[in-house]
Amino acid sequence: MKRYTEFWLTLKSIFKLHEMMLKKVCDQYNLTAIEADVVSFINNNPGLDTAADIVELRMLSKGAVSKAVESLIERSLLERAQDKNDRRKMHLSLTEKAGPITRSIEEVQNELWSMVFDGFTEEEEELYEQFRNRMYINTKSAMEGRNK
Repeated sequence: MKRYTEFWLTLKSIFKLHEMMLKKVCDQYNLTAIEADVVSFINNNPGLDTAADIVELRMLSKGAVSKAVESLIERSLLERAQDKNDRRKMHLSLTEKAGPITRSIEEVQNELWSMVFDGFTEEEEELYEQFRNRMYINTKSAMEGRNK
């Protein structure tokens, strides 16, 4: 039981720290947390540029992502373009106006990484990447098995 509790405490603490740090960026640029998440996702994931990609990989609700995308488009921070092969598919891209926001979010991400991995050796960080990747694969496989 202790290991389970410590696992959740660690994850929730990291999420809470990230949320606290990102709140400053949200306040500065008058963004909701979901809007910041959309900007961050588009910035960090070239080639994954649809609302469906964001919903699937960030595990956010379709409605929340749709609302955030519309708001970001209205504020000229995001643009959408129709897919050349599939007219139903819309690709999203950040505008130049989003540049200061993406830089601020990247600073938060780098600072968070430095805080969380403070004192880790390069080898330990590489081991973490291997463990995290295996945990992701195991989790995704388990979720797919439960959806059948």
